[in-house]
Amino acid sequence: MKFQSFLKIFFCVLLVSSCATRKEILYFQDYENIPKDVIINSPKIQINDILSITVKSLVAEAAEPYNRNNGAGSGNNTDMMKLQGYLVSPSGEITFPILGKLQVINKTTKELEDYIRNILIDGGHLKDPTVIVRIVNAKFTVLGEVSSPGTYDYDEETITLPQALGLAGDLSINGVREDIMIIREVNQVRTVAHIDMTKTDWFTSPYYTIKQNDIIVVNQNGPAVKKAGYISNVGGLLGMVSFIITLVVLLKS
Repeated sequence: MKFQSFLKIFFCVLLVSSCATRKEILYFQDYENIPKDVIINSPKIQINDILSITVKSLVAEAAEPYNRNNGAGSGNNTDMMKLQGYLVSPSGEITFPILGKLQVINKTTKELEDYIRNILIDGGHLKDPTVIVRIVNAKFTVLGEVSSPGTYDYDEETITLPQALGLAGDLSINGVREDIMIIREVNQVRTVAHIDMTKTDWFTSPYYTIKQNDIIVVNQNGPAVKKAGYISNVGGLLGMVSFIITLVVLLKS
């Protein structure tokens, strides 16, 4: 009788421990607190970024010397833009045609556009030029419990953390939503943040938008970690228990 009671308790504990709760699964459970105002944190240019910089003016020929490709080649695809782009040096500089070395680190693309435009105007190079700056090697990496872990390129000026996880196919049912880890390097300083995706209080934090080279880590929950052990799954455990019970019954008979 005691043995049967033990089995009932054992199976109840096993079933409860193998189930994930609603609180662990649902995103943005306090959605009514989502801030109404959207804050856009424009990315700052970092070391090893590759910049595409295009200068235009009313007289197209006058702007040609300030463009590295000078209209040659295909310049429309990303690989070509990377080859023709400006690599930001460890000192935070690029070498620009005619203007020479320019300090670009920690500027947004908009700030760099205004900076180069002012130099061209103030130096008498061009009259009323247009400058377009893009970061062409922006990427992030997602590791762990998502459908498609890997490194992803993106063309947008900014991309949010939910969008980044969406590109990786979203978290699996075994992903820990309460503790998404973001590893970020800015100016050779590494920081680590922990985001609870079941809440929305981080929507106004610097980690709502992804920066280039961010690493996003989604850890496995308890049941998934246990499955990686000696007993691979609940079915296997139940099979083993059933075998032991059968063996005990045969030995007693």
